Amino acid sequence: MATIITKDGSLAEVEGAEALHALRHTASHIMAQAIKHLYGGADGKGVQLAIGPAIDTGFYYDIDTEKKITDEDLADIEREMKNIVKQNLKLERTTLNRADALKKFSDEGEIYKVELIEALPEDAEISLFTQGDFTDLCAGPHVQSTGKVKAFKLMSIAGAYWRGDEHNKMLQRIYGTAFENKDELKEYLHMLEEAARRDHRKLGKELDLFSLHDEGPGFPFFHPNGMIIRNELINYWREVHRRYGYQEIKTPIILNRKLWETSGHWDHYKENMYFTQIDEEDYAVKPMNCPGSMLVYNTHVHSYRDLPLRLGELGLVHRHEKSGVLHGLFRVRNFTQDDAHIYMTPAQVEPEIQKTIDLFDEVYKTFGLSYKAELSTRPENSMGDDETWELATDALRKALEHRGLEFIINEGDGAFYGPKIDFHLKDSIGRTWQCGTIQLDMLLPEKFDLNYIGEDGNKHRPIMVHRVVYGSIERFIGILIENYAGAFPVWLAPVQIKLLPITDNHLAFAKDLAEKFFKLNLRAEIDDRNEKINKKIRDAQVRKIPYTIVIGDKEVETGVLPIRKYSAKDSVNMSVDDFIAYVQEKISTREETF
Repeated sequence: MATIITKDGSLAEVEGAEALHALRHTASHIMAQAIKHLYGGADGKGVQLAIGPAIDTGFYYDIDTEKKITDEDLADIEREMKNIVKQNLKLERTTLNRADALKKFSDEGEIYKVELIEALPEDAEISLFTQGDFTDLCAGPHVQSTGKVKAFKLMSIAGAYWRGDEHNKMLQRIYGTAFENKDELKEYLHMLEEAARRDHRKLGKELDLFSLHDEGPGFPFFHPNGMIIRNELINYWREVHRRYGYQEIKTPIILNRKLWETSGHWDHYKENMYFTQIDEEDYAVKPMNCPGSMLVYNTHVHSYRDLPLRLGELGLVHRHEKSGVLHGLFRVRNFTQDDAHIYMTPAQVEPEIQKTIDLFDEVYKTFGLSYKAELSTRPENSMGDDETWELATDALRKALEHRGLEFIINEGDGAFYGPKIDFHLKDSIGRTWQCGTIQLDMLLPEKFDLNYIGEDGNKHRPIMVHRVVYGSIERFIGILIENYAGAFPVWLAPVQIKLLPITDNHLAFAKDLAEKFFKLNLRAEIDDRNEKINKKIRDAQVRKIPYTIVIGDKEVETGVLPIRKYSAKDSVNMSVDDFIAYVQEKISTREETF
């Protein structure tokens, strides 16, 4: 619980995210004040301030100064911030009319503040916050004094165009973070260190899983090791979906413009699509799989007895992303959605959503991932009428409530054709990732004139659910790389067993073992390099191989193998047959993690 100064100047008792936001906003002001002290000169005009908001991970401030701020300078800024915190300066909110505010900031040489004020109405009341010798244009909220900000850290420096416009001046952006106490800050910094160690781009290269090339920015290349992981995920997906009653389809990548006009993508999603011409007609590369699925549905006359009809597709889609947001496997321009579309009667909506959540729950537990749900409601650029949206949103809400699943409301973040439930996965170091989604759609079946024959013999409109579990195969692989830090469970590991013959005299035995493993669909490799055995063991550990087996005279003579699991210090002796049975059980149950 914290007392904050709100945007209207009153005091309020808040907690959680709201309290942390106010704390971080105050930290950004403290940082700006410190920078003014250090580099602003006697009149402070050596530094002009732009904006300094609180953000999800902390705060930042954009500044304009001739001084080139470096990583080494961050320590000096932090020291000055600590002095300001120690003074426990009271934050006070005041207001000025527009003319007086313009004069104040013009006199101080704050050109960016002047530009912000000039964009406000003539009769606007301008809010200011003051702490000691520092006053900033700001709506708030803030904590009551600088002394409340005791756990903070400056993180990095970046460039940022004023107002995000590349035609404007490039400013220096300094990022920081702040927490309510030092333990929370320490935990966060440790998480960042772990995240850097687990970076899927770094591990993807070290483990030879995938690569990215200038010849195809945003279009990942999967290597043999990466394809093993990808195919195992797909095999598991097919196994689960077969048990849950899905049928698999495949639809074309390129489809005619008329289709995308019917679906609404041409009007609502065009800026994210790629286009071509065939026989002088416009075509688009599909950004989503749903229109193709509906064409498949319409190839037959359906009865209510056919429903629910569950059609799954591992569909390759392409979406135009700006080059600046591309990021490894997390943000790409082509990816495979593990899509499915369920066609149902109104009475089947809630049980089908419950069954879909059952499937999601099973899949995520297999990877040791917990999740939270988020209900996203109607966005501004949506299709359809208020009544349809209200019915669809209420159906999803009731499904979550009846299941007893905790969820939050994400206003305005639904798809343009319907509300959705998003599933945010929590990984092994506490980060969250949005992967699965269930989208209820009463609009596209209308646009594509989908029907089924009801018990009354008349035509009725089915309700449609769009849903993905992994989200995208590529992104899910990136998440798993970081979740496991590259040490995959044995069923996913590209190489499951590493055989290390001590000398060439032991190579024949190793080859016989490898052949036996191969026939049993176990993935084994032999390290027959002319290297010392300790180096071979270290290299196998670096590559995070689940099981390493050193082969010498004793092993050749007895057939008993010293099995060393990844990250274990000691080996366990097992017969060949016992080891095979052990590994096969771990693969079949998908339970081995390291």
